[in-house]
Amino acid sequence: MSAIVAPSGVDRPQLAAVGLLGSAAVAFGVFLQGFVMVEPSPHELFVAALIGIWAFCGLRLSRFTAPLFTLLVLFMIGGMLSLTMMDDLDVAPMYMAVSGFLAITSIFYAAIIEARHERLKLMFQAWVWAGVCTSSLGILGYFGLIPGGEAFTRYDRAMGAFQDPNVFGPFLVAPSLYLIHGVLKGRLIDLPLRTLGILVMALGLFLSFSRAAWGLYLFSACMLVFILLLKERTGAFRLKILVIALAGVVFMVASLVVALQIPQVADLFSSRTQLVQDYDGGHLGRFERHRFGFLLSMERPLGIGPMMFSKIFPEDEHNVWLKSLTSYGWLGFVSYVTLIVWTLSIGFRFLLLDRPWQPYLMIASIVLLGHAGIGNVIDTDHWRHFYLLLGIIWGCGALEYRYSRRSQAPGLQKTTSEGAAA
Repeated sequence: MSAIVAPSGVDRPQLAAVGLLGSAAVAFGVFLQGFVMVEPSPHELFVAALIGIWAFCGLRLSRFTAPLFTLLVLFMIGGMLSLTMMDDLDVAPMYMAVSGFLAITSIFYAAIIEARHERLKLMFQAWVWAGVCTSSLGILGYFGLIPGGEAFTRYDRAMGAFQDPNVFGPFLVAPSLYLIHGVLKGRLIDLPLRTLGILVMALGLFLSFSRAAWGLYLFSACMLVFILLLKERTGAFRLKILVIALAGVVFMVASLVVALQIPQVADLFSSRTQLVQDYDGGHLGRFERHRFGFLLSMERPLGIGPMMFSKIFPEDEHNVWLKSLTSYGWLGFVSYVTLIVWTLSIGFRFLLLDRPWQPYLMIASIVLLGHAGIGNVIDTDHWRHFYLLLGIIWGCGALEYRYSRRSQAPGLQKTTSEGAAA
């Protein structure tokens, strides 16, 4: 299936050049996700224009991604209904507009991946470059090595070119996993460059002092090694994975020990490693707000509206499941939970199949599962890379469905049988 319908009179070389330009533009849009210091960010402006151009040129949505489209539409309908519960809309319509735009981006990514799976490599490479660049800004700013470096930190925590350290840290997990996968399965000649990229992003993630990001990184890396050990059947390859993984753990621990020799790092690390902070377990702390919020939501089928929770309680929900209830109502909550469960079932159903897109599907599925976990303590409904993960998994799922249909086609089976007989 082609994502762009060629106009009459366009030659194949010209069409190939247009397709290459389109793929490069998509990769650049992914790269811009690492730079969100203002809203609307360059990412929003660029990707909105890109989607418009692509739609004009003939962007196609297949029935394989129809459930993604339907669930996101229901999610947004729930959000729009929640607006009717607000006396003063204030900036709530803009909040829903951002939600709608991000939902469109996930559908867009799914469609272009289904059209050409080779785009996945470009997208992940762009994600790596974005991760390295924004991590470098966060590291340099944290240690005051560049003029105006305070713009890349907040509360003595690195946040790169983001507005929040708690978004900056999780953004780095998927590109880090991509490089770790390359180290475990790639060529030795690429090992030094990949290792450097891993270290830069690991340091940036560490200096974000986001407990959710730390947990997400550790969980995702362990899951990646476990799945690779499960997938690879040869003892030699399993031994290679184990040796490299153990060496990586030793190196990371050594790097952590070195970093903790810096007093400002050690002090904040000691504070952040406490499992329950004052703002978690105190009066009307995070966990108590969760309990009251869920009880309140049981009485409000349509929700209470975006950003209304912080007007009732001291802070925002900091729980994406509660956020879906308060800002998108019961309809939005059911749609969101269904979307996450369905998406994860697609990812892990096709996880071990030998396909060109398998590594990207594996990484996205692991990281999305981790995001579902950290969603218990943080809001992820406006994270740009979260919607990118959704699009990657649904796009790969559509590729798998198309692959299965072609494999089961009578003509293909007949050709295969005749070839075997010959």
